[in-house]
Amino acid sequence: MKTNLNLGWHVLYVKPRHEKKVYKQLLERKIEAYLPLAQTERKWSDRTKRVVLPLFKSYVFVNIKTAMDFHTAPSVNGVYAYISFGKDYAVVRDEEIEKIKFLVSTEGIEDVKIEEGFLNIGELKVIANGPLSGLECEVLQIKNKNLVNVRLGSLKQNITATVPSEFLSELSEVALN
Repeated sequence: MKTNLNLGWHVLYVKPRHEKKVYKQLLERKIEAYLPLAQTERKWSDRTKRVVLPLFKSYVFVNIKTAMDFHTAPSVNGVYAYISFGKDYAVVRDEEIEKIKFLVSTEGIEDVKIEEGFLNIGELKVIANGPLSGLECEVLQIKNKNLVNVRLGSLKQNITATVPSEFLSELSEVALN
């Protein structure tokens, strides 16, 4: 059970392709919500068309101002849950929401998209932070979004460790520094 409720912007995880429906229902329930939309080009076999799609797939931002808002928002049809990290719900700062709004609404800024940098098993990386900093490793297992099991080949031993994914960087990034 999550324990720490912070007021402010939270992220709802919703069913795929239900972002606009959830957003509309939240507004109908008088809950402040934000769904960043971006134009993108979609190609079919016979044509290319510009369409407006959510910038973050399966995410809708809600501004929680009261405990009632907090408990009402997930009851909307199509919502799975709040995004959380451990015992704490993910909170997005107002400045970050404003930056997203600026990016998707400013004339001249085009092709705004999210680059999802997932790790793949077998990839060679460099540990950029922590006590193993600078060692090359191979991704063996992806335990979850935050933890990765790696093999440290540069020590000429078959050593495995579980490290936070944010500790890993591309080989070329470390070589340039």
